[in-house]
Amino acid sequence: MSDEAMGDEVYQPTASDNQGTSDELDMEDALDEPDYDDMLDQGYSPPEKPLAVNQKGTTANEQREGESLDERLAKELPDVQPPDGDGIGDQQDAEGEPVDRQVGDERAGRMTGTDEGDALRLRNDEIGRDVGIDGGAASAEEAAVHIVDDPDLSR
Repeated sequence: MSDEAMGDEVYQPTASDNQGTSDELDMEDALDEPDYDDMLDQGYSPPEKPLAVNQKGTTANEQREGESLDERLAKELPDVQPPDGDGIGDQQDAEGEPVDRQVGDERAGRMTGTDEGDALRLRNDEIGRDVGIDGGAASAEEAAVHIVDDPDLSR
């Protein structure tokens, strides 16, 4: 490098340094494809395992011979029949759905607090009343509540 190429102790390229042409296209001026610039940055990710290597028909000889009917039928999967049940419940060899004797069969409705109470207490949160099922649009939590008859409790 000569001293003329140095300006303020920083290399300044001369016109002779810029003579080489670049083989890459200037993407700002390329009109061929709008996403050509993105294609330069994309890579190829091969599959994690070879596909169909162990199957018949990957070589030219196997393709020429073809598969026999027995080989094709061996690839078929049998139809799986659901196990025979009693049609009542989800347990095999049982008498239907398991019933919890502590849960009643009658569904409870929506519970609201009572408006009764003396003037000192504005609201009674200890006693509630059933206002009925809300047209079948109950949430799962509300639908899970059932009425249980307990002989020890007095109504």
